[in-house]
Amino acid sequence: MITSIQGILASATPLQAIVELNGFSYEVNIPVTTAEKLPAPGTLVKLHTLVIYREDSQTLYGFASTADRDFFRLMIEHVTGVGPKVALSIMSRLSLALLEDAIRIGDIATLAKCPGIGKKTAERLVVELKSKVGASSSPAPLLDNGAQPEGGAGGPHRDAVAALSALGYKTADADQAVRRASLALGPKATTESLIRKALN
Repeated sequence: MITSIQGILASATPLQAIVELNGFSYEVNIPVTTAEKLPAPGTLVKLHTLVIYREDSQTLYGFASTADRDFFRLMIEHVTGVGPKVALSIMSRLSLALLEDAIRIGDIATLAKCPGIGKKTAERLVVELKSKVGASSSPAPLLDNGAQPEGGAGGPHRDAVAALSALGYKTADADQAVRRASLALGPKATTESLIRKALN
């Protein structure tokens, strides 16, 4: 089992990274939330990976942290009707912190707004994962820059998203704005600084 890959980032799109290692180029499927944290092409990158084997293919998926990867695995192994493509789409829309919160409190509406899933799949996510969320939350730094993924920060990220939502932002939009603010300010950003940055 390939649990991580570390090499030179050759190129990246919002849903894919090409990592060069020992003369080989590896195509790694990633969610947008991981793509947001990638360094510039030509620099060192580390992704936590999961390989999905099919009869006619093998596909490599990469994530910002072990917690992201483990949540992806939870979805595809425990939720009926959620395969790798749908799971990647869900994780591209919301950060891990927001996904876990939505499942914990049964926020079907927020989950149902993720591309590729409707109300029934959102309900299955809650029913089948509610007892499991948080069980595998051991965040690890994503890249060589030492940045902590926002899922690991927890409190400030969630609080900032809640504050923006209270101001009228859609949850997914608030989450995206706070993720961008977190990347700009670093892992020690306070809730207040995240809110101010997200509003600019």
